[in-house]
Amino acid sequence: MSSNPKIRVLVAKPGLDGHDRGAKVIARALRDAGMEVIYTGLRQTPEMVVTASLQEDVDVIGLSILSGAHNAIVPRVMELLKQNHMDDVLVLVGGIIPDQDVEALKKGGVAAVFQPGTPMDSIIEFIRANVKSRGVTAS
Repeated sequence: MSSNPKIRVLVAKPGLDGHDRGAKVIARALRDAGMEVIYTGLRQTPEMVVTASLQEDVDVIGLSILSGAHNAIVPRVMELLKQNHMDDVLVLVGGIIPDQDVEALKKGGVAAVFQPGTPMDSIIEFIRANVKSRGVTAS
């Protein structure tokens, strides 16, 4: 067993969207890649996401949003992370995100936006390359 902790990823479905198949597929792929994954389930508020992230001491937050509410939910999550001094957490957004919204999300602090069709390996590689170093490993 490695003495280095694994990358800890919280996968959340914020908002009223009730479709979580994609989030579950991502969670399984990350787990299979050697990461610890916490899946919070459906209909999470930004406050619930950040509280769980703080309690679980995660390295990465993955927000899966299909409802179109990303321009309201993501800025609130980023604000709460800042208030809780969690600036070192890598925030990723996946789901139905229009191309014209991607740049604003990134300017707001999101590290990457993964739209439908993104290969799982690309997401895994991005996390491994960009997670803030705390001595974590992905395997």
